[in-house]
Amino acid sequence: MDLRQLSCFVAVAEELHFGRAAARLRMTQPPLSRQIQLLEQDLQVQLFERSSRSVTLTAAGARLLRDARHLLDLAARTMQTARRTADGEAGELTLGFTAVAAYRLVPSLLMRARQALPEVGIRLREMVSADLGRLLLAGELDVVLARHLPPHQHLRTHLIEREPMILALPAGSPLGRYDAVPLSALHQQPLILYSPNEGRYFHDRVVGALGLADVQPHYVQQAGQTHTLVAMVRAGLGYGLVPDSARELRLEGVEYRPLARQTLHADLYLAWRSRHDNPAVAAFLTHVAGITPKLSQD
Repeated sequence: MDLRQLSCFVAVAEELHFGRAAARLRMTQPPLSRQIQLLEQDLQVQLFERSSRSVTLTAAGARLLRDARHLLDLAARTMQTARRTADGEAGELTLGFTAVAAYRLVPSLLMRARQALPEVGIRLREMVSADLGRLLLAGELDVVLARHLPPHQHLRTHLIEREPMILALPAGSPLGRYDAVPLSALHQQPLILYSPNEGRYFHDRVVGALGLADVQPHYVQQAGQTHTLVAMVRAGLGYGLVPDSARELRLEGVEYRPLARQTLHADLYLAWRSRHDNPAVAAFLTHVAGITPKLSQD
């Protein structure tokens, strides 16, 4: 018994006429009759009662019709899934990202993926940028969102977002009078800084910008993650320079102000391996991220 025989059987069973079934299958009647005879021989049962005037199903034929429809439907869906998987429209993809990316960008990408690639399952893994690059190269991650990755010949990167750094301040603090805060206003002010280890990217950005502006704040505490830093701001320990997406935390008692000169920003890169065996990666890059897999910015 094969799928061709089942297709012939279902056509005859639904039409109850060999001539109409043959026309439906775009074949002549003798080969169709032969397929039904072979199927009955393989099963060792009679599937149809035939007369010069009519064709009817036997009890065995009626039962086989129900199962044959399910088998043919399953076979069609299996072939379609295989083709969609080869095209990257089905399957699985592992996305690694930094904590801050989860505030705004990751949810946005997931919503786009749900619409564009509904049959691709996306597994999420949150970690620091250093681990993202290592696990991406090791093949444990398919695509990552990271602030910075060291250049590597087997990695491709694309700048997907550039967001301004803003000032987080306790509600009612003196610097709240500014519509846009100049960096000079932070001179000798209590400032919570990102850790040079867990938050190295933001640490270097903030320290570098303040150094160029000849501003020397009073560093009162360090934090590895943005949500921890903002929580310290809410407690009144000091101010904090954070990416604009920190607004999504919506912590009560914390206000945000843009900087007077928008020269301090945070970049977020999408990265993937130049050689991979997961078709869903190319589909994700094209249909969700809006870039072509060959596009890179190293």
